[in-house]
Amino acid sequence: MSSRILLLYSILIFCPYLNAQTFKLDLPVTPVGMDAYRMWDLWPQQRIGVRAYMRSTYDRDGANQSADAGHYLFANEEDQNVSLDVKGKGILYFFRANHWHGSPWHFIIDGKDNIIKETGTSDPLRAKRNSKNTTFIPEAAFPEPLNWTWSATKGADLIWTPMPFKTSLRIAYARTRYGTGYYIYHLLANEKNVSRPIRSWNISERPDADVLELINRSGTDIAPKMIKKQTGTIKLDREKVLLASIKTPASSIRAVKLILPLEQAMDLERIRLQVTWDGATHPSIDAPLCLFFGAGTLYNRENREYLVKGFPVNIRFDYANKKVELACYYPMPFFKSARFELAGIAPGTASIGYEIRYEPSKTAPVTSSYFHATYTDIPQPEAGKDMIFLDTKGAEGHQEWSGSFVGNSFIFSHNAFLGTLEGDPRFFFDDSQSPQAYGTGTEEWGGGGDYWGGENMTLPFAGHPCGAVTKDKAQNAKDRIESAYRFLLADMMPFGRRAVIGFEHGGENLSTEHYEAVSYWYGLPAPSLIKTDSIDIGNIQSEKQHAYTSPEASPVVSVTSRYELGIDQFPASFDTNQIPGYKEKGREVYPAHTEDGRYTRGASNFVVHLAADNQGVLLRRTLDYSFPNQTALVSVADVSGPEGQEHWVEAGVWYLAGANTALYSDPPGELDPRWSRTQTSNRRFRDDEFLIPAKLTKNRSAIKVKIAFVPDTQQLFPDFPFPKPSAWSELRYAVYSYILPKFTPPK
Repeated sequence: MSSRILLLYSILIFCPYLNAQTFKLDLPVTPVGMDAYRMWDLWPQQRIGVRAYMRSTYDRDGANQSADAGHYLFANEEDQNVSLDVKGKGILYFFRANHWHGSPWHFIIDGKDNIIKETGTSDPLRAKRNSKNTTFIPEAAFPEPLNWTWSATKGADLIWTPMPFKTSLRIAYARTRYGTGYYIYHLLANEKNVSRPIRSWNISERPDADVLELINRSGTDIAPKMIKKQTGTIKLDREKVLLASIKTPASSIRAVKLILPLEQAMDLERIRLQVTWDGATHPSIDAPLCLFFGAGTLYNRENREYLVKGFPVNIRFDYANKKVELACYYPMPFFKSARFELAGIAPGTASIGYEIRYEPSKTAPVTSSYFHATYTDIPQPEAGKDMIFLDTKGAEGHQEWSGSFVGNSFIFSHNAFLGTLEGDPRFFFDDSQSPQAYGTGTEEWGGGGDYWGGENMTLPFAGHPCGAVTKDKAQNAKDRIESAYRFLLADMMPFGRRAVIGFEHGGENLSTEHYEAVSYWYGLPAPSLIKTDSIDIGNIQSEKQHAYTSPEASPVVSVTSRYELGIDQFPASFDTNQIPGYKEKGREVYPAHTEDGRYTRGASNFVVHLAADNQGVLLRRTLDYSFPNQTALVSVADVSGPEGQEHWVEAGVWYLAGANTALYSDPPGELDPRWSRTQTSNRRFRDDEFLIPAKLTKNRSAIKVKIAFVPDTQQLFPDFPFPKPSAWSELRYAVYSYILPKFTPPK
């Protein structure tokens, strides 16, 4: 660890209550790269100026063509089929592919092509026969337990080794057969506030040994030991019992452990753990024990030691001592009090042992956040619409929250039906109408592929801990409960005012399975991102109010289309008469609407208003995605400068890869050449984001913004251009200012 990191980390640990003004810094240090694992005690800290995105090979029509495989942004040479293309400064934190499909993969980072393979690459026709001990190549760059291949995961290749990039990141598949993947990366606005400089990833480096050792301890007690604790045994003789009431100055829970008697564990699994911070009206944790600790049930068909062997939570069976140990190590800050209760008890003679450990908090209150575990029960999902596992708006009586989504544990069937796993995750943050996170399926989210082959598995950050292969092979009703989990640490997803975590139920939102979910998130009941301005391009009054000029812009154009969501219409065979309210609405699910705006191949200038105490700015543009690979250079100037004499400072390149026309290539054979087929979806609307660093906006209540179009000549595939030449589309701009949350801890 460098001396700079040690100094910053020491400040955070030993001076937790000194605020930003004390250090003459406005933002906390954000752990990045390997530090995001190493500094896991800072999990609750807000990531102000950090945005997470999840991109994938999803079907652009909102359906499930080829199980969301084979959809590429564009292609060049035969082995260059591009599924992700990003410009900016950031870190790729997660990569997932189905088995070896697509390998060799090209990870082109800051212009350097890093070729990564998997052992199934050389002979894919026989790969499944040689399913033991598959590895990545080069193996040294991708060791367990940060990285896993499909022989361990039961169907997927997973990479959690962080890959920083300074200017650009591109992922391309060499083969297109069943090329399924999703990727999570962060973009950073304020580089000076990160724990280590962002340097281009080097494929020859092995991940830090101390981080590998830390993650290898998953399933054991990873929290500090020599700290305060409360322990005891509680009789479950009432409907609700108090486990612990902790009253102390600002502290952080580091371990919550429960001990259940083995013979009664399954009878107790639906008791609810409720935790209330600082005397709040509502508990922030309120969830069934089994699901909170990572599994849909405590039924353990194969008598494994670990039902869940996760990094932040685990379920361990101690057969020798006839007990089941449940443990959670998510850090949980509070400022005055913490109340732990068990509810929903059927009073009897059972007892539960507990241990709760805590220490002084290490994060300043305004950049900290409370831990939440929000339980949702969805017995009958609404046809055509995503299930909402979490919507923070109005949660616990507060309209706005800032923090991070850090994972979930969920039941996707009570009937051992795996087909519902075709449903895609779609997550929306901070008012965006486009999902910043769009995946390829539910078992992919849970770290598997091809439904895990029906098998169970548990890894530090993903797993399918319970559920039989099929209904007829289930040993009892509990064995038909299918659940999965996904925990986010380095790849956490920050938000500034609202998070909406949605999942399709089945590939077209038509599944009728019974779902349950616990969503893990950190949140402070105050925003760190506030909307301070907006421009309606094409509205003359709005353009004048913002001094908008764009000499080469088109006349005002109208676009009638949709955002990228689920299917537009129910299949003809689907009986909508059985759905309340749909008899009158007809078969349409997501109707089209009309937006006005312009496009340009020149430059657009305008003035936007900010919060004077801003810590950087997020610009969100609503655009027409039929124009491909939209690229512009963004510059910022002071509003006080004379017109035409501004001192423009570059903020970076704003780039959105692809278009609503994409390449579809899923040939039938493993080694077949790619198909060169085009698909154009009817989803032309897209919201896209750009971060302006605080160094260009700090102490300014308004700035001038110049967006200069950069031509892009990328073809859809060789000798086949996109239907339209590239241009910069602008329908609306929304302006959000990052701020330190206006939060005062309770006294």
